[in-house]
Amino acid sequence: MEPLIELRGVNKHYGDLHVLRDINLTVGRGEVVVVIGPSGSGKSTLCRTINRLETVGSGTITLAGEPLPAEGRELARLRSEVGMVFQSFNLFAHKTALANVMLAPVKVRGRKKEEAEARARELLGRVGLAEHADKYPAQLSGGQQQRVAIARALAMDPQALLFDEPTSALDPEMISEVLEVMQQLARDGMTMVVVTHEMGFARSAANRVVFMADGQIVEDRVPEEFFTAPRSARAQDFLSKILKH
Repeated sequence: MEPLIELRGVNKHYGDLHVLRDINLTVGRGEVVVVIGPSGSGKSTLCRTINRLETVGSGTITLAGEPLPAEGRELARLRSEVGMVFQSFNLFAHKTALANVMLAPVKVRGRKKEEAEARARELLGRVGLAEHADKYPAQLSGGQQQRVAIARALAMDPQALLFDEPTSALDPEMISEVLEVMQQLARDGMTMVVVTHEMGFARSAANRVVFMADGQIVEDRVPEEFFTAPRSARAQDFLSKILKH
């Protein structure tokens, strides 16, 4: 599998806190990698370094073989290749669902309005929200807002999508509608790095599960192996706590 995202020897500190310790990770094109682990293990920080929302202290990150630039126009160009879906939906409150999805393709990619609108409507249909195109975020449920956010990320035709705990702000009944869209993206071959607490999704949609603890990757394995026979005591302890419920 052709590598799309590669992290080599990545370290990150917040003051004295060493949040990422010598991270080595390769994500192949079309692969779904789910990152799990206890709170404070560095999962979200790892996710956010991939498109430079967090800078790193040392190490290299490459996308499709190109190193991530530190800043400027080149960074913006590369960042547009990696879509991001956050825990809080980050939609523009004063714009409709349709306008939220159209905005970046017009402003960043320079697409014509008509073309961007047609594509935005198609993507809203893909996430099951065609009839909600003209609603504002406040008129939508949390699950609907998160699906708009996914459509917005897809509108840039990114090479990869990053999800930073996309369902943790949602009520339980809304989680499945978002995971369903993500499952479909996985089936369609979208390259995805997903930080989540949803073990069912990790089990069914991931090609690999990356388990982190204390800023390190402790295990990186196929889901079936990880969930049935975790190798490390740290992962065994984590799974025994969460799979009991």
